Amino acid sequence: MGLKEILRGKLSEEELKILPRSFDIIGSREKAVAIIEIPEELKGKEKIVAEGIMKLNKNVKSVLKKASERKGIERLREYELLAGDENTEVVHKEYNYWLKLDPRKVYFSPREATERQRIASKVKNGEKVLVMFSGVAPFCIAIAKKKNVKVYGVEINEEAHRYARINVGMNGLSDKIILVRGDAREVCPRIKEKFDRIIMPLPFGSENFLDVALKCIKKGGIIHFYTLGSEENLYEDGIKVIESEAKKSKKKVEILEKRKVLPYAPRRWKVCIDFKVL
Repeated sequence: MGLKEILRGKLSEEELKILPRSFDIIGSREKAVAIIEIPEELKGKEKIVAEGIMKLNKNVKSVLKKASERKGIERLREYELLAGDENTEVVHKEYNYWLKLDPRKVYFSPREATERQRIASKVKNGEKVLVMFSGVAPFCIAIAKKKNVKVYGVEINEEAHRYARINVGMNGLSDKIILVRGDAREVCPRIKEKFDRIIMPLPFGSENFLDVALKCIKKGGIIHFYTLGSEENLYEDGIKVIESEAKKSKKKVEILEKRKVLPYAPRRWKVCIDFKVL
């Protein structure tokens, strides 16, 4: 039984047609939070939809509606609690590790789990890895779980940094992961390390930190650069920014791989461009 079947009789057939087809669930079998976008046409019926989601997914204890775009340097959005528990802190299971977080306080996308595994599989044992904008440390943990490496995670959001420290300890990775709170522009150059690999998972604004990444990368190192691309031209703007910043830094780069990660907005995608610094 799906959400439409549960809500049939409570919503009109026209309303059922515009019911969201998918939504994010963050958490575990014991407790999870659902995050949903609800069309304007269903205004006034949000609580009915939320209760339907909780009936369909017994582990969902809270339903949040997106109430704003992501904004600010901490890339948070506002949420409205439609139904369920006011406490939206959960422990999320992803592959073979756990992540504690509150989606109202930190940025986290469960839909990027596969992308985190893709990156982790490319890392080689013995590498020094920097994750800029590391959030609650999902990239750091995904990598350190798979490989024998030293990973640095830099995050400006105090709550995300706090959860990251909990998550690193909870997964038994304190010997592999070093977490630093602060602005990546100020913190990364102070680390006094040159990295084999740098991950820049912030899709909007990462281009403003490419100069920092290029200073911190070793010769022959690889940068995983995330940005937004339009449907007509997914990678062109991102590649132009990479080449422009490399030229300013007097470095040559080689594009290794381009990849769609997930849809961000109508006809807009979060994409990843992997490149080597020669």
